[in-house]
Amino acid sequence: MADQLFTLADGRRLGVSTHGNPVADHVVVFCHPAPGSGVFDPDPTVSESSDAHIVAIDRPGYGSSDPLPPGVWPSVARAADDIAEFLRARSEAGMSLGEGAEKGVCAVGWSAGGRVALALAARHPQLISRVAVVGTPAPNDAVEWIPKPLAEQSDALSQLPADRAFEMLTDAFAHQATAAGLRPSDPPPLAMLGIRDVDEQVLLAPGARDRLEMMLEDAVRQGPIGQVTDLLAYTAHPWGFDLSDVRAETLLVYGRADEIGPEHGDWYASQLANVSRHDVDGIGHLVIVPAWARVLEFLTDRTQPPAQ
Repeated sequence: MADQLFTLADGRRLGVSTHGNPVADHVVVFCHPAPGSGVFDPDPTVSESSDAHIVAIDRPGYGSSDPLPPGVWPSVARAADDIAEFLRARSEAGMSLGEGAEKGVCAVGWSAGGRVALALAARHPQLISRVAVVGTPAPNDAVEWIPKPLAEQSDALSQLPADRAFEMLTDAFAHQATAAGLRPSDPPPLAMLGIRDVDEQVLLAPGARDRLEMMLEDAVRQGPIGQVTDLLAYTAHPWGFDLSDVRAETLLVYGRADEIGPEHGDWYASQLANVSRHDVDGIGHLVIVPAWARVLEFLTDRTQPPAQ
């Protein structure tokens, strides 16, 4: 479960977890995958030895964060705005996010979380100085990756009122779980994170599998509502921000053996103004683990320009 709860102006609570070095000079917001939650630390040993105080916030319906109010359509932008409200409230209240909070905040997002990190940078540029995007899919109409039946389902859901779309997609998740022999309370399998055989070596790293399974268990403590919210946010409606508004230095990280591979990074590179790349050979969607040291180095280094 999250370390703490933060109450937004609309009364919803956000689950907030912290990792890394609590007296670091830099604050790094970690945006988790889908399904996921903020309890996941890609590599605690690297995090603790870094100059990063890591703040990870559960998106609506995941972990310890309340779902969105009934009738509200989710969006990537709304998830980013929740994080921005938290950051501003903590700053205004003089509550420490780490010794270096006044130096600005960086953001990193893994998989679906990469969109949220980019939205945070686009919509709140005064808050975010650098962004890392790790294994994040491009829009399906730019790089096709969503199976056609699911894409068609998303198109149909987009035409419905929010409550009806939530109801139908929640039912679909229940049927899917039953077909897979899972109980409603069972955590999703690792395959739901896009993890494949190519990632087996990463899963053998000390604690890696346990941390991922703990995250997935936390992600569904409220049922599938978090997953439903995320899917509707990034497949059924526009994301709610323009990539051209991202001015922060951005690092794109992809596993060359990932089904969501470097071609997705190529698309983001074509849309963003200030980009560097770090593609990793022989690694799939779990690239976040072996690349974590490189990500934190990029986000916390203010003495050198980003490596090309």
